[in-house]
Amino acid sequence: MPVVFMNRGRNKAQLLIARLCNIETMLPFILLMSIPASISSDYIISESEHHTSVDVDSFIVPNAPKLSGRTLKVFGSESVHVKMLCFLYSPRNVVSTDRSSLKPEKRSTEEHDKKPEMELEIYGMKIESKVTSRFAHTVVISRVVNRANESREAFFEMELPKTAFITNFSMTLDGVTYVGAVKEKEVAQKQYQEAVSRGQTAGLVKASGRKMEKFKVSVNIGPTKKVTFELTYEELLKRNLGKYELNIRVKPQQLVKHFQIDVHVFEPQGIAFLNVDAKFLTNNLTSIVKKTLTGTKAHVSFKPTLEQQHKCPDCHETILDGDFIIEYDVNRDLSAGSVQVVNGYFVHHFAPANLARIPKNVIFVIDHSGSMSGIKMHQTNEALVKILDDMGTEDHFAINIFDDISEIWGNAIFQATPSNVTAAKKFVQTISARGGTNLNDPMLEAVRLLDKAHQDKQLPERSVSMIILLTDGQANVGEKIPTKIEQNVKNAVNGRYSVYCLGFGYDVEFSFLEKMALENNGVARRIYEDSDAPLQLQGFYDEVANPLLLDIELQYPENAISELTQANFKQYYDGSEIVVAGKISDNNLDLLRTEVFAQGANEHLTLKAEVNISEVENVTQQQQYIFGDFTERLWAYLTIQQLLEKRVSAETDEKKNLTDRILELSLKYSFVTPLTSMVVTKPEENKNDTFVADKPSEDVNVERHQKLHYAPGFAQKGRAFTSVDTDPHFIISINDHSDAICFNIDGKPGAILNLVADPSTDFVVNGQLIGVKETENNKKIKTYFGKFGIVNNKMDVKVEVSTQMIAVSYGEDKVSFSWSTTTSLTKESFSISIMKEKNLTLTMGDDATFVIVLHRVRKNHTVHRDFLGFYTIDSHRFSNMTHGLLGQFYHQVNAEIFFIHPGLDQSKLRAKMIVKGQKLRVTRVYEKDYRLDSEHGTNIPCWFVRNNGKGFIDGIPTDYVVSSLLESVYP
Repeated sequence: MPVVFMNRGRNKAQLLIARLCNIETMLPFILLMSIPASISSDYIISESEHHTSVDVDSFIVPNAPKLSGRTLKVFGSESVHVKMLCFLYSPRNVVSTDRSSLKPEKRSTEEHDKKPEMELEIYGMKIESKVTSRFAHTVVISRVVNRANESREAFFEMELPKTAFITNFSMTLDGVTYVGAVKEKEVAQKQYQEAVSRGQTAGLVKASGRKMEKFKVSVNIGPTKKVTFELTYEELLKRNLGKYELNIRVKPQQLVKHFQIDVHVFEPQGIAFLNVDAKFLTNNLTSIVKKTLTGTKAHVSFKPTLEQQHKCPDCHETILDGDFIIEYDVNRDLSAGSVQVVNGYFVHHFAPANLARIPKNVIFVIDHSGSMSGIKMHQTNEALVKILDDMGTEDHFAINIFDDISEIWGNAIFQATPSNVTAAKKFVQTISARGGTNLNDPMLEAVRLLDKAHQDKQLPERSVSMIILLTDGQANVGEKIPTKIEQNVKNAVNGRYSVYCLGFGYDVEFSFLEKMALENNGVARRIYEDSDAPLQLQGFYDEVANPLLLDIELQYPENAISELTQANFKQYYDGSEIVVAGKISDNNLDLLRTEVFAQGANEHLTLKAEVNISEVENVTQQQQYIFGDFTERLWAYLTIQQLLEKRVSAETDEKKNLTDRILELSLKYSFVTPLTSMVVTKPEENKNDTFVADKPSEDVNVERHQKLHYAPGFAQKGRAFTSVDTDPHFIISINDHSDAICFNIDGKPGAILNLVADPSTDFVVNGQLIGVKETENNKKIKTYFGKFGIVNNKMDVKVEVSTQMIAVSYGEDKVSFSWSTTTSLTKESFSISIMKEKNLTLTMGDDATFVIVLHRVRKNHTVHRDFLGFYTIDSHRFSNMTHGLLGQFYHQVNAEIFFIHPGLDQSKLRAKMIVKGQKLRVTRVYEKDYRLDSEHGTNIPCWFVRNNGKGFIDGIPTDYVVSSLLESVYP
């Protein structure tokens, strides 16, 4: 959660330049947080850090820059370079100094395990949440002090629910508070583009798990100085399966002297129950969670001491790492619900109890195309078996499986009798994956099946009919155009049935599924590829398993109410809740009357309620739990969410009107929504930079799982970029990515070389060499990498990649993929995305990201074979003990290059280099980066070190030979 640190201390030369250039004054720094059109996903931040205002080009040696009439020479370890850092994954609790200019030394495990000096300390953290009538207002305050004798960069990091809107962010530094202002997104985008045009890069703060998003910002604080971060966000708690859930992510990542969580709940209906769950709490800590519950009020507090926060008696790690969850429900009866009024706005909660269940008719439309093979198909079958077991005997169902064509089990809808369910379960267990994906035809067949069953009076007259689609890909057989499939389904359904779309994994076009569902009275949901996928499927089914009411309409005095949110609903399911809000436009109205009309299982239902406005307002305003005009803000929040849903399927003119209205409300109520951005002026010791935090749609999120986009050349600034490709050429970025060193390794075919080995994270990458098919006598055999083995013992993950297939072992699960299809596998701790016949992206949680490029040679080539290239994109979580042919360069490498002159070949420059304490002769050459173009590649200029990198790599190449591809051997 809130704060992560990374050292940005300056060396002597930097301080000298700062004084010469008079850049010690504070300059404004811009933070932009914006969220595009989607109700859930994650943020993007553009970040560039220039710790001096000196142009990097001025540091080309031997020409020394002239500053303020003086000459400054910069050499060796005192070289000054502009630091640019792009966050692709959030760093954890790190305090480090730039050791890139030092000669690497072997470090003992004891040295590594020593507690680092806590130069940046979180001395206070308070999370306070006030919940009134399900509307939660959460404030996170984090106080940090810099105990170092030089400036440090502090990072505030907070994970919040995807359904929440940020409403304020501020920083207080040196007695000055910098407050955020919500502005139109286009303004932010203009500033962002200006940042891009200055060469700044975009970083990513990704979604944290399935329900949370991660927000992060940083500020430079001077010696002994303090900074206070404050973040506010709001959300409407949604009732799901009979309870509300307030989720607070607790992750300070260090011991905090004053840590406190306070939650106040006020529910006028009365609180039926309230539970607190925090998985990180041990038995002896549960007692310090204080909970009081008195009728309509509840208070939960959690204030662990420093001693209680220790993970173990002799360590300095904190136990505070996980979700602090409060679950509760309110008292209910068979009534029109609860109405609250404050300052002219009302909110009406409707979730009656003691209703009979309405029968349902479900058509399961199940994708069993080839991409569903393996564990996905197995999990789907497992979930379907359990779902069939849970169906009531008065329900009806049909199973329509599809690949290139569709097959309806039994060619009919069946009542869920024990014998029919047993037969259906046997059929489900035989479903296997094969063929392509024809989405259009099975959906239309499902509609026709329901139509015929209703016409034949086979189904109960008062029942709920629905279609549940499960697919993991996009249509590639029959009708392939998503907009046409959407329109075909919409025309066929014609408002009579509900369509629920479940997207399995990350190869689906989620916006297509979402639009098709919303146009047909349903919702779309992503099913994450993980061991609990069957539980996710069952969980969704449970939400719609028990319909209680149909065609619900809530009515209010016609001339006294305006700005009403949605008041007509197709169904009401057990465990959910209907919420309506509006503005009381008649200032003379004393009594607010509401009527609810609906169809129950056996009869038409009419419920009435009447509230005295002044009495209700008086009761509510007396409560200490109220935060401002909560009903008005709840109304605005709910209106924006519903307009965003309508916007998904709206046509051009209507979409523009909806967009204008969403923007108007977002700006008025200071909500960071898909159409707005929050701008914060931030003090920095460098020139103005721009942050942009985006909340992309599900499909934007998918692109990150399927492939990574990089500009030609090196990876993002601020982390080591390393690669090995072709026969084999190694490329290592140096001097903060302003240059590169390259070298070759001459190995024997069949030899296995260690590329990465980190004993701290228990992570290893090895590669096996292959040789060309034929070679001339006495000529050196060209070698390439033909296989890679990747092992993460802590995650219990092993990946073996060859030119034929990819084999993944995750605990007891094993799955294999070929290079012939685009597919992905996503688990809680890692993900693999395969681009057909091109590349593979492997992401290990927040630890590392790699790209493996596949090179295909001409079929039946007499000399060359297919081979692989390996690229490290993100390695910031690896320890200083990391070694291997690539791993030893995962932490910044600085080199002094001088005496640049033409060689015998006038087209090639030569130079001398001092790196890692060695003086080397180098030649300017071009190597290839094949990440974006596996056929032609992109030219990368680098300084070539001869003789297998002698003097640059530690030891000699044979020191890196290991005995097996998945061997974990550490230096």
